[in-house]
Amino acid sequence: MWGYGDYGMSGWMWVWSAALIVGVLALIGGLVWAIVASIAHRRVPQAAAGGSGSAPARQILDERYARGELDTEEYRERVRTLSG
Repeated sequence: MWGYGDYGMSGWMWVWSAALIVGVLALIGGLVWAIVASIAHRRVPQAAAGGSGSAPARQILDERYARGELDTEEYRERVRTLSG
């Protein structure tokens, strides 16, 4: 006569069902967190550079000048162009 009102699910079945639901929600939350963290990590260098994009160009220009690919006059002209 026992078990007629619970549709065959004992107390432990409810615990495992709840644990499964919590586990799936934790997995989904972890995936969302990983995606958001990845996107935020990609945006940090752009924000640190001031968003103008001239810092990497200036670095390349400095490297080319150091290797002797540019003379002093051309280097200064390009620095002025980058500065605006």
